[in-house]
Order: sequence, then structure tokens, then C-alpha cells
Amino acid sequence: MNIALIAHDAKKELMVQFCIAYCGILSRHDLCATGTTGKLVSDATGLKIQRFLSGSQGGDQQISARIACNEVDMLLFFRDPLSAKPHEPNDNNMLRLCDTHNIPVATNIATAEVLIHGLERGDLDWRNIVNPSR
Repeated sequence: MNIALIAHDAKKELMVQFCIAYCGILSRHDLCATGTTGKLVSDATGLKIQRFLSGSQGGDQQISARIACNEVDMLLFFRDPLSAKPHEPNDNNMLRLCDTHNIPVATNIATAEVLIHGLERGDLDWRNIVNPSR
């Protein structure tokens, strides 16, 4: 499965801790991330992560393009709901694309835990049927 990782600044450490906790599961999948999030997670876990630009420089749009092409199977996007973001329209567009392409999304750690356990159990194997070429 192709899993994309994104975290707002206030949630980056939470993403790192989440990835440390689930490194064994994540290591069996292809990961991509926005630049800073990817570097922090990779440095802390040793996971191989395809890094795009940082979110503020368009990395979130690069991941959105992969979502639009149905090249992402799950999005873990730890959002900071307490502060306004100048690129919030991009975030909303990314979530709309996930809805359009039936891509499971977690915007907080509680939902991410549910998705990662479902991934481990095989509950998301239907994505391989949707995208058999991968």
C-alpha cells in the first residue's frame, strides 16, 4: 500500500511518535510525505520515505496530485484544528480528492490508530483490487 504522511507543525512530533510506535507495520508499505514531516519521521525511525517539498512550498499539492491519480491508498494527515493555516484551501482540496477516490484518511491520532490496525488486519486489502497494477 502507498501511504502518505502529512503533519501540521504543531502535530509533527505526534506524527513522529505514531510512526515510531507503528514502525513495524509502516515498514511493510511504501511511504511518502511532505518534506519536513518525512525528514523528521525518517530520522526518528529509519523508515524509507519518498519526500516531496515541504507543505508550504507545495508538497501537499504534490501529494494531492498523487491522490488525484489514485496513487495513494491511505492518507495520515495530522491537522492542527486550533490555528488557521494560509494553505487551508489546499488541505480541503486534498480531503475532497480522498473522498472522490475513496481513500481512507485520518486527520487525528485516534483515527490513525483505527486505520493502522485495520491495515494490519487486512481490512484495506480492497485497495489492491481497486488498483491491481501496483
